[in-house]
Amino acid sequence: MQWRKRTLFYITFIGFLLLIPFIHIEDVETHAEDGSGNLVYVIPVEREVERGLEAFLKRSSEEAIESGADHIIFEIDTPGGRVDSAGQIATLLQSLEVPTTSFIINEALSAGSYIALNTDNIYFVPHATMGASGVINGDGTAADEKAQSAWIEKMSSAAQSNGRDPLYAIAMADASIDLPEYGAPEGKFLTLGPNDAVEVGYAEGIVDDRVELLHELGLSNATVVETEPSLAEEVARFLTNPVVYSILLSVASLGLIVELYSPGFGVPGIMGLTALILFFYGHIVAGLAGMEAIILLVLGVILIIAEFFVPGGIVGLLGIGAIIGSLLMSGYDIGQMTLSISIAFVVAVIASIVLFKRIGLDKGVFRHIILKDSTKTELGYVSAVNRLELIGLEGTAITPLRPSGTGEFDKERIDVISEGTFIDKDSPIKVVKVEGVRVVVRELK
Repeated sequence: MQWRKRTLFYITFIGFLLLIPFIHIEDVETHAEDGSGNLVYVIPVEREVERGLEAFLKRSSEEAIESGADHIIFEIDTPGGRVDSAGQIATLLQSLEVPTTSFIINEALSAGSYIALNTDNIYFVPHATMGASGVINGDGTAADEKAQSAWIEKMSSAAQSNGRDPLYAIAMADASIDLPEYGAPEGKFLTLGPNDAVEVGYAEGIVDDRVELLHELGLSNATVVETEPSLAEEVARFLTNPVVYSILLSVASLGLIVELYSPGFGVPGIMGLTALILFFYGHIVAGLAGMEAIILLVLGVILIIAEFFVPGGIVGLLGIGAIIGSLLMSGYDIGQMTLSISIAFVVAVIASIVLFKRIGLDKGVFRHIILKDSTKTELGYVSAVNRLELIGLEGTAITPLRPSGTGEFDKERIDVISEGTFIDKDSPIKVVKVEGVRVVVRELK
């Protein structure tokens, strides 16, 4: 009964996960006094810039356009994030056919400054900052010269596309630009505060809150719709974090390896499969994994299962290759995904070695596919007896030996073989050697 309860729970849990993409937190609408009839969408740009944020901004912007929004305000508070995701978000912003405004409510650093530069207007609250946009690798070191050059050009183009002096955008990404009057001498990235941003034309104004911002934009009487990430998008943003999905892959490999050594299907297997499902769920919602990755994963699992019934090992290797391929197809950064897969592989190998030494192959799935029966005497099996006591016995060849035949020794008939010579029937013979069931005789003269 216990395994049935576990199975029912697991099926229910998977069903809940599959329903999450269809669960959305309803947008919260705040209505100002009826007036101009304008519709303004407010979309938050919060936390790290990554693919999950990109998916949310794309969905929210499309919703705003479909609803007939007259203006979109992006409320920005981010320390930055992935350059590639920022590039995709910038492309999205540039494609919008309605006026856009970046409202920096705390900080728009690194990739966040690039996003702000791709909107029509920029407003600051009194304590906000924008800039410090140098490209940094995942290990904290500066990116190579090629990546730096490409990013600086993107920052410059974003500024120019909205009539801003590109010098300051370049200084945000290039520490060699000397702007000591704005607190950025050579060797330091430029970060603009509200007053400096207004002075250099990077901000249209400084406001205390959203109400004042709407007044500045001439939208005081507009209907305002605030969007929020859906539950699925929030979960996806968490699950697509490189640290999180590296842990998920390691947990998946560890759980499935432990399950191989466990009787029945229990907690380790559920843990491993859940981690794998969460990995693909997050990447599907974020738009990173498509149906082809899922098909390849299922094919890989089928091939690995088939390996237990098909000798040779090739089918299993193809299955492992298919699963690794599906993981790589789901990753936004091949290098990071390769590292995560490598970590999971090392975890699996270590777990296999430890479990083999401690448990062996007597439990789990291995007990069903490895033959452990032996032909023991107590089970009725009789092995060949090496009859050394026959050596030296004399008898008679009761058939011709050519060179094999039959001899009689103390009234016992025994199959024998001569040393290679022909021996006539009724000739006296003597056993000179016994090798298992092979009894060698010699003719007596």
